[in-house]
This record gives sequence, structure tokens and C-alpha cells, in this order.
Amino acid sequence: MRKFDPWPVFFKREWKRNWPFLVGFAVTGVVITKFSLGLTEEDAKNSKFVQAHKRLAILLALKLLSRFVPDY
Repeated sequence: MRKFDPWPVFFKREWKRNWPFLVGFAVTGVVITKFSLGLTEEDAKNSKFVQAHKRLAILLALKLLSRFVPDY
């Protein structure tokens, strides 16, 4: 006698329940990727968001250096 395999039943039920989330996640990922790849270096130079994060990254790097290099 063959044993019952629950996986096909499980995946069928879960697909019915979760397909809107999965499709929405995929569409959102495609849109974000499309916009991200469309940015140029000129856009980054003119962006207040990018400049603020560059300053933050530099400050964090200096803080880490001061922790490991005592005379810095």
C-alpha cells in the first residue's frame, strides 16, 4: 500500500492562499529594480538622500576607526 504524500495537498492549498502576496512581491521587486538601474551618477550627485547617507557612512567609518585605532 502506498503512503499518502501530504506535500502536493499542502502546496496547492498554500498557493491558493498566498498567490496575491507572492505576485505583489514580484511586481514590487521588478519596479524597484527598474528604477534603481535607471539611476545615473549624475542623479546621485544631485540627490540630497544620497549625500546625507554618504556623510552618515563616513561618520560611522570614523567612529569605527577610532574604536580600533587608539591614536586616530
